[in-house]
Amino acid sequence: MARQFSEKVILVLASVADGDRHGYAISKDVARRTGGGVRLGSATLYRLLGQLLEDGLVEESDRRPAPELDDERRRYYRITPTGRRALAAELRRLDRVLAAARLGRRSASQRA
Repeated sequence: MARQFSEKVILVLASVADGDRHGYAISKDVARRTGGGVRLGSATLYRLLGQLLEDGLVEESDRRPAPELDDERRRYYRITPTGRRALAAELRRLDRVLAAARLGRRSASQRA
């Protein structure tokens, strides 16, 4: 069975799948994607990134914006091909779960 990811891991992977980002930009993107429903504190975000780095799902990126638009202390992250495949597999799994749950709900309402 494929590995299942937490909501926060999925959102971080989705964020970096859209382009290289530094930690604060990832945090802002996750909050935007969820309408503020998920907020990643620094400790949580960097713990997740450390695990994703260790698992080979993300890597540090050496691509950076122009120096006048950047802070040299920032570390940028990008999704790896393995991370992209894992994210796609997890999204497919979640789609199947949602479809099954919705089917069950429709069946129950038709019996009522």
